[in-house]
Amino acid sequence: MMRLKYMITLCYCGPMRILLPVLALAFALATTSHAQLQRLLPANGKLGQAYGQQHQYPLVQINKDVLRLAPGGVIVDQNNRFIVHGALPAQAAALYVVDNRGEISRIILLTPEEQARLEQAGKR
Repeated sequence: MMRLKYMITLCYCGPMRILLPVLALAFALATTSHAQLQRLLPANGKLGQAYGQQHQYPLVQINKDVLRLAPGGVIVDQNNRFIVHGALPAQAAALYVVDNRGEISRIILLTPEEQARLEQAGKR
């Protein structure tokens, strides 16, 4: 029993004194670099307001237009997660991409910072 306690003490004394600060530094660097990442937004996107839960799938209201979500079309929320049509918020700023058939191939719900950055650029 005493030998087991001695071995456990040896395991945590030397290696852990070195390993713990290294792990803490790695964790600090990983969290700060992750916070600075920005999403890549499509260059051919149009800015608008998406209104959810008003129309049946595959119809989506963007501004005053009711458009069809293309087969395979995706909706991405503010946290960069894919969501289904029924999970659209009642109203949200969105960047959407229309394909050559006039259907929406991608809807990206924007954070307030992304919306301000796009409006400031004035391209869309």
